[in-house]
Amino acid sequence: MNEKLKRFIDLYVPVTTCTMRCHYCYIAHTGLFKNALPEFKFSPEHVQKALSKERLGGACLINVCGGGETLLPPQMTDYIRVLLENGHYLMIVTNATVTKRFDELAALPPELLSRLAFKFSYHYLELKRKNLFDLFFNNIRKMRDAGCSFTLELTPNDESIPYIEDIRKKAVEELGAACHITIARNEAAPAKDKPILTKLPHDEFYRTWSVFNSDMFDYKRTIFGKKRREFCYAGDWSFVLDLGTGVMRQCYSSFKVQSIFDDLEKPIDFTPIGHYCTAPHCHNGHAFLTLGCIPEHKCITYAQLRNRVCADGSEWLKPNVKEFFSCKLKDNNREYSWIERAFHTLRYCEAARGMKKIIRSLKK
Repeated sequence: MNEKLKRFIDLYVPVTTCTMRCHYCYIAHTGLFKNALPEFKFSPEHVQKALSKERLGGACLINVCGGGETLLPPQMTDYIRVLLENGHYLMIVTNATVTKRFDELAALPPELLSRLAFKFSYHYLELKRKNLFDLFFNNIRKMRDAGCSFTLELTPNDESIPYIEDIRKKAVEELGAACHITIARNEAAPAKDKPILTKLPHDEFYRTWSVFNSDMFDYKRTIFGKKRREFCYAGDWSFVLDLGTGVMRQCYSSFKVQSIFDDLEKPIDFTPIGHYCTAPHCHNGHAFLTLGCIPEHKCITYAQLRNRVCADGSEWLKPNVKEFFSCKLKDNNREYSWIERAFHTLRYCEAARGMKKIIRSLKK
């Protein structure tokens, strides 16, 4: 596999229905898990054409994630299949409870499965409450044995602290290595702040969860709460896309939006955010930054952040996925000259000022 990463796409699946009720999840807080499953406006075949290698410029890493459980909609098997048939690499975020969907995915051709990875969310307290540990780990092993890559990730929360040793031990026994640890935002806090989701002092929080020796946790600790002021290529080298509407945004905090599913003959406008990021820190920077949306930001690779080496020498990421996840976006994209950077920054600032004027007029 000598193919290089062209773009990173964070693909949102418009599902809020979920099989779990995690106490730290905003979906549970708002009752959105009761919603019906979504209806998709665009067919898998249409999405396949919209996200072809030719239209996107090459092979992409597509992170597929729902607001609730990503794999609950029955159509998801077909959407995943067509994107893999396009030659892209996929990371599916899932709580590993929808067994029927894993049975369907495991039946895909081996060549497709070799480019499929899963981020299994380790919701320990809910698995314990619902007695779902066997189902959870059996589904993970099913996809691992089918040839897929995977990673296991836990959202640290104060209520789980008494169970830390069992959380770690169970992962090692079932999958050969301890889970990775992320850092969650307190979504109830003001948008301009978004502090860490914990009541502990930060030093105690980091010390408590560092026992997992997670590269992901260690890296996210270095970027959490730090405003990015470098030139960012999000919007060009990466973007956020809604599978239900086809609406593309440069990132989570951006003023520019466009529909890329309506007219497939219309080229996609890949415009970077540049210096005008409005986020308090890079949300999900563990993906955007490690993949290289800010080239001068030196850090570990996305593969290092997701992988684990087991006691028997095996790894969670298969060789070809590990190689692709080790790519940096600058390796297959042209960096802008200082004149181009200045132009795009001015262009984006002007668009931002226009949007702010509209918002102020609506408030009157």
